[in-house]
Amino acid sequence: MIFGIVRRGWWWAADYAYALKWQFRGVLDHTDPSAYAEGPGPAIILLPGVYESWRFLQPLAVELRCRGYAVHVIDALGRNRWPVDVGVGHVADYLRSRHLDDVVLVAHSKGGLIGKTLMADPGTGRRIRGMVAIASPFGGSVYGRLMPTRSLRAFSPTAPGILALSRIVDVNRRIVSVYGAFDPHIPGGSALAGARNVRLATGGHFRVLAHPRVVAEVERMVEATAAR
Repeated sequence: MIFGIVRRGWWWAADYAYALKWQFRGVLDHTDPSAYAEGPGPAIILLPGVYESWRFLQPLAVELRCRGYAVHVIDALGRNRWPVDVGVGHVADYLRSRHLDDVVLVAHSKGGLIGKTLMADPGTGRRIRGMVAIASPFGGSVYGRLMPTRSLRAFSPTAPGILALSRIVDVNRRIVSVYGAFDPHIPGGSALAGARNVRLATGGHFRVLAHPRVVAEVERMVEATAAR
């Protein structure tokens, strides 16, 4: 009991240390994201979480680019303060304008909600091979009810957007949901019925982005869908 509390406390502290580190580094880094968008492998679309710029996912971008993937960033998302449907529009416009097909989405937190909505849309869903979502609140978060802003209250389990998305189940089989054993932002976890659920032995909402299993699941998805 005490050990479990201490372990969760350490995971919580480590999680925020990771978040602060990459938020700070993102401010200082001026790498042009187009540098990651060239490669022979399938196109990867990065979808950051709420209040995150793409630079928060830059470690993933670097690793995936080194493995031969073309990694795309949606500049129009900014820090992803938009309602989910507006974010969906930005990503859909990007896919159409660049004639991208057979893409794999790699999404963090709120980005997973945008990704699933895109996959369910008849116009854009055919362009998407699948999605690896990390710590995404597919069932919402009980903390959403307590949040002071509309953009965060939208994550409540009873919010219309969360309820509507939960009724869409046919695309779940093309989703891999990766999440920690403990998530301080999503106490209920990120398991998604019908999806491939990968529960990590560690905890956190942010630091799980750096877990090697994330990249392994992206590669597994690319290989499995290519074989089909």
